[in-house]
Amino acid sequence: MMEPTPPRKPKTDRPFYQAPDNLATSSKIISEARSSLRSLRTNRPFTPRDENRSLFGTTSTRNPETRPPSAFSLGSRHFDGSDSRPVSGTRLTPIDHQLNNATGSGSGTSLSAIDEKPKAVADIDVVLAPKPPVDPNRPISRKTPRARGMQPGVSSENIGDKSDVSVNNNSVERRVHSGPKERTSSSYIEERGEGDGSDEPRASSASEGRKTSSDRKHRDSGKESGYGSDRVGSGGSSRGSSAGKSGTTSSAAAKGGEETPEEALYYTQHVGLIIEEMITQKGNTERLIHLGNMLYKALSEGNLLGRNCKRRSAILKSIFKLLDMEEPRLLLVLARNILALKVSGNNLMNVCKLVFKVSKDEKNDTLFVEDGVVLGLLVQTLKGMDIVASTDALVYLIGAIKLISGSNVTLKPIAKEGCIGALAKMLTQINQLISEAGKPMEQLGHILVQLTAALRNLADTSSSREKFIHYKVVDEVCRVLELCPGDHDSVLNVSRILSKLTLHMDCCNIVSQKTSSFKSFLNILTKYQKKEDVVVRISFILGNLTAKSDDSRLALYQQPKSIETIISVFKYYMEANLKSSEARRRDPSISNQPKKETKNVEDVLMKLVRVIANLSINENVGPTLAGDRQCHKLLLHILDSKDVTTSEELVLNTIATINNLTYYMYTDKGSEDYVDLQVNIAESLLKLVLTNHMEGLIEAVRVYGNLSRQKPVRDFLVENKVDKILVTLLDSGNRDIVYAACGVLINMMADTEKRATLKTEGGITKLVDVLSDFGRNDWQLASMVCQILMNYSAKITSSNDCFGEQETQTLSELLIEYLDDEAALDNSVMSSLDAEMREFMSDKWEADFCPVASQLLDRIERHQSEFEPLEPSPS
Repeated sequence: MMEPTPPRKPKTDRPFYQAPDNLATSSKIISEARSSLRSLRTNRPFTPRDENRSLFGTTSTRNPETRPPSAFSLGSRHFDGSDSRPVSGTRLTPIDHQLNNATGSGSGTSLSAIDEKPKAVADIDVVLAPKPPVDPNRPISRKTPRARGMQPGVSSENIGDKSDVSVNNNSVERRVHSGPKERTSSSYIEERGEGDGSDEPRASSASEGRKTSSDRKHRDSGKESGYGSDRVGSGGSSRGSSAGKSGTTSSAAAKGGEETPEEALYYTQHVGLIIEEMITQKGNTERLIHLGNMLYKALSEGNLLGRNCKRRSAILKSIFKLLDMEEPRLLLVLARNILALKVSGNNLMNVCKLVFKVSKDEKNDTLFVEDGVVLGLLVQTLKGMDIVASTDALVYLIGAIKLISGSNVTLKPIAKEGCIGALAKMLTQINQLISEAGKPMEQLGHILVQLTAALRNLADTSSSREKFIHYKVVDEVCRVLELCPGDHDSVLNVSRILSKLTLHMDCCNIVSQKTSSFKSFLNILTKYQKKEDVVVRISFILGNLTAKSDDSRLALYQQPKSIETIISVFKYYMEANLKSSEARRRDPSISNQPKKETKNVEDVLMKLVRVIANLSINENVGPTLAGDRQCHKLLLHILDSKDVTTSEELVLNTIATINNLTYYMYTDKGSEDYVDLQVNIAESLLKLVLTNHMEGLIEAVRVYGNLSRQKPVRDFLVENKVDKILVTLLDSGNRDIVYAACGVLINMMADTEKRATLKTEGGITKLVDVLSDFGRNDWQLASMVCQILMNYSAKITSSNDCFGEQETQTLSELLIEYLDDEAALDNSVMSSLDAEMREFMSDKWEADFCPVASQLLDRIERHQSEFEPLEPSPS
């Protein structure tokens, strides 16, 4: 027989856990073998769907009296027939002041004022002039307006578009406190190019402001003759554009120039007839829907969308008159046409309200994707809106996008329209405005709630993460927490966004690099300690960050009072859970009710426990948490008060956290300060060892692997027969259970008086079987088996007596085979692995298994003899 390798025998016969310098301690090997310090996973907090679609959810903390309403009256009377009323020009006022509602009906006007006291112009019913007989084949002359005595540069069509809402019979009341701009004649407005509702100041000349009675007479004359009237189908009265046919013509149209014969002809043949029929078909919903679609197609093909069409006001007035109908499909078709004509001011706000009204019913979700146009048009409208000038309109437009994006039907389609980029740009602008103001502003806050809620929905799409990163949404939503920590609605939405995004490493890296975000998270935890919907998500985010990055663990720990904040919130919810449980125990009627509230509190506790567990992985943070008695008290209370079968995730996460913390409770100098605490932990875990819950058993035994380094704990385990249970677990066939059991048995064999149980319970045979079954596939586990046998045989005199004759023979053969590199590493198991895994297995065999296996084999062979040892002679 070949001579065995010279033994690496220690100078003194000592327990194996006091290893020589060239070997790692048992606790370290256990840690490396099975990742003693582990980050924890948990499910993302559940967000119940809000069935009541509204601007602000049922949990909103906003003042109902000052926030825009979700329910409102809306009809044709709320729209301005000419679309020429200028927006108020109101700019966001200093903090703590409302927008000025006294002027105009632009975006600065409050919605309640619009609903309660509509402006006079909005109340006027626009009636088409009687249609006189006309020969459609009559040639159209561009000189007609001048021939009829009109002013140069002013077309009869322009006059006709405005006359019956501006000056006809003095039917329009002048607004209260109206300024000079509002007292100018309709001719002046028309000369500017169809009253586009522009935000820019309108400069007028003295001559333009002084229209004579002769001018009015000319307009009346033109109207009576059929030119400049609003009647549809009339070539002379219609305004069209041939911009699609001629770049020069398009330029003229944009400047409000005269209508060309080609434009008039296109309007007459393709647009005017549709408008005329729409008016006559009022009440026929299906026909109007068809005509509305035809109108959009005709305008699109004639390049008359936007502000290109000279008959834009006439078209809009005709559409507005149909808005008293309630059919959602029709309303959406009409809203699409209105948006496509690029209205502004009051009309823009009201059409946004109209879209929001349709989006409130989930049955209408399919309507938004039917024509493939509406969603893109909403996004394009959003891109062109100014935050300051269109505050109220934005609330309703983004509110509609929020509701639409919350539907599986429309989520992906609207995401493909570039919605994330548009919202991201607006979010950046809002953050900048708030930052410049120095504090949050209520008007911007209303937009911010809708915007963050829409992004929350869009974060669910598989392709959204790259866009969120590209458009820096992750950075900006973190900034919202810094700038608006007091806005509960926005904070909740941001926490929902980040709870989704931080499931991915790339997003975690972005958040972690922004170190101020950790300060914000802690601030939010403190500020909203009693708001479980916020706390559970912020805790989940922190758990995601600390699970993936040691830098994040350290960054969170280094924030002032970080541990105190986390423990304080932990304590609050632990006490809340106790009160709830106590109330159920005392009142039988409560105990029979659903435990929704209790489950919500448990969910918060789970997320907080996970943060503690992940933080403790860091070697600088771990000892601090391990020495926090309050933290241990709370964790043990969970073990004592919760059952693993009913609160599985909470209990398992708690045990894993305790496992991480107990790792730091042992030092070379001993850990007397922790002995009592460790025994208390061992007592709390005992019920899990005796349970049939397999995962709970594994986690508890893992903790015993750390605790059993202390002799008082080992004594406790023997007193409660846990050592016998551990031997029994070696037969489980479950590798995780065998790992955990071996980790404890290594330490148990350190005490001479505890070794006999291993053999009497059949432990030697079981360990040999484990070595045979798992050895070639897991050199770490094989190493642990050898360590147990080394500690067990510390006082060996005969191998056969120590291990048993058959066990000794089988063990020797296995060790010889496994220590041969060709037999151990050149086999079918290794050949089936990739190169990286083969290298890993080879390293573990050489570094972990060979040193202890060679010592065990040497010990067996040195104490294996056919002769009985001599008894010492009496002195």
